Amino acid sequence: MVSDATDTADAVAAWERWHAHRVDAVSGPYGPLALTGTHWLADYPEGRIPDVPGRWRETDSGVLLAAGPGDGLTLDGEAFAGEAVLGADDGPPSASRAAAGAVRLVVIRREGAWAVRGYDPDAPARGAFKTIEATPYDPAYVLPGRFRAYDEDRTVQVENADGRARGLGLGGELTFDFRGAPHTLQVAVDEDDGSLWAVFGDATGGRSSYRFRFLRPGVPAADGSVTVDLNRALLPPCAFADHFICPFPPPGNTLSFEVAAGERRLESALATGI
Repeated sequence: MVSDATDTADAVAAWERWHAHRVDAVSGPYGPLALTGTHWLADYPEGRIPDVPGRWRETDSGVLLAAGPGDGLTLDGEAFAGEAVLGADDGPPSASRAAAGAVRLVVIRREGAWAVRGYDPDAPARGAFKTIEATPYDPAYVLPGRFRAYDEDRTVQVENADGRARGLGLGGELTFDFRGAPHTLQVAVDEDDGSLWAVFGDATGGRSSYRFRFLRPGVPAADGSVTVDLNRALLPPCAFADHFICPFPPPGNTLSFEVAAGERRLESALATGI
């Protein structure tokens, strides 16, 4: 009994540290609240993006950035004038190669399409942010699960938060029981470390929680076993800024019960019910 109480106290403390880290991360100078725009270069054939200095064009090898001294751009921390071909930034926005003053300009690529994102530490969303509303840790939402990989990866077309449909790669299924009933989520598998990632909805979505959430259960054991901790359900980036292109849950990934756990919504959004 003492051991169980200690284990629960340790789990609560670990969850509280996780939640505090999440709040710090999303509210940081270049966290998701700082995103002020995602500009698809196909929409700007002349290379001029409103309010973004320089000229940005797609090429076969990346994005060609052309800038003059008056544009005030820096590249790799140095004042930049001339031309350079940029690949997609693979690190955090704070480490992006290009910047305009304090604004970081991040090059991304999605399904062959190139875009430039702007992260501004002075974004209004950062100033308005209070915290992430999250339900306190509840051991009833820590569930044993099992992962079964597909024979081959699958791609399904799902709507994204920007209204466009894109392919979502899926590597298998995650099964678990909740209150005696079985449930299944289709999950993606990270190519680098084998960790799982799910986009899911539930009966709280759009009411007491954001319309959908993410779950990252970690890396399954060799026998497929993995812990499904719904206390660590995450708000997707598009809950923090409209300029993210988060995928909606694929067919079958809306759970029938209420996941009254994990991150629920932004405190500033309580009055809207989103």
